[in-house]
Amino acid sequence: MPCKVVLAAEVASNYTADIKSEVSQKSVKPRLVGFLANDDPYAEKYAQSSSKHLAEAGLDFELRQIPRSSLEAELLEANTDPSVSGILVYYPVYGDERDQKLQDMVDPAKDVEGLNVVYNGKLYSNDRYMDDSKTRKAILPCTPLAVVKVLDHIGVYDHALPYGDHLRGKTIAVVNRSEVVGRPLAALLANDGAKVYSIDINDIQSFERQADASINSYTAIKTDFKIKDIIPQCDVVITGVPTPAYKMPTKLLKPGVVAINFASVRNFEPEVKDVASIYVPSVGKVTVSMLQRNLLRLFNYQH
Repeated sequence: MPCKVVLAAEVASNYTADIKSEVSQKSVKPRLVGFLANDDPYAEKYAQSSSKHLAEAGLDFELRQIPRSSLEAELLEANTDPSVSGILVYYPVYGDERDQKLQDMVDPAKDVEGLNVVYNGKLYSNDRYMDDSKTRKAILPCTPLAVVKVLDHIGVYDHALPYGDHLRGKTIAVVNRSEVVGRPLAALLANDGAKVYSIDINDIQSFERQADASINSYTAIKTDFKIKDIIPQCDVVITGVPTPAYKMPTKLLKPGVVAINFASVRNFEPEVKDVASIYVPSVGKVTVSMLQRNLLRLFNYQH
């Protein structure tokens, strides 16, 4: 059976009309301020892309390119500016633990990326709501959420199974364990019942919630596995390595695998389409749709 190539635009179209319709009914438009404080060409490309798509949806966007030495002060000012509905920082800024400090400086009420410690705690404990009455949902990180939406769109999620088990029986590899995308994505998938192998340059960890365990209690365990041991087992392989030289070896992939790339460069070899049942070369436009949804959600909570 030939491989089906699914483009991000197809998945994003599920949300575009609803977002535009909701924005068009508002007398005051939600306003997002993005901070670009690095020289990463891929971050700049994402900034340009998000600016274009936010404008198309009728949302206001301002990009501030600043030296990273000024970023903390700028974030504190944006936190208290009533005209700012959402704050977006293009990472990495420093590429170390200082980025986590910056994430925690963003007011959760304006954190469209869901990277603040408050939202992190909600994600890793699988607690979707900010209040006991369940009227305000926690914000999830845009790219991990985009990958979840892609998996749902292509039918990997099985909604006939109970809540929390929609991925039960699936083995998934996530090649990336960054704090911004890879680790939260592995947690989201494990929370939904998958057996997840989180693959990083240093080791491979297993993220899994046992079938009889609480919905809030997946475990992460370091393993001695090598990538050649893991990939042939996986029903889904998701890559996010920001290095053009890195390629997932096609020879390791299971026939019929679902292959998804969320990196800004192609991590799969061209031959992936000879093996995969579904190939998603990029999730960028879905990420922008999730950014728009998060901004709208925060704006509505503020008003």
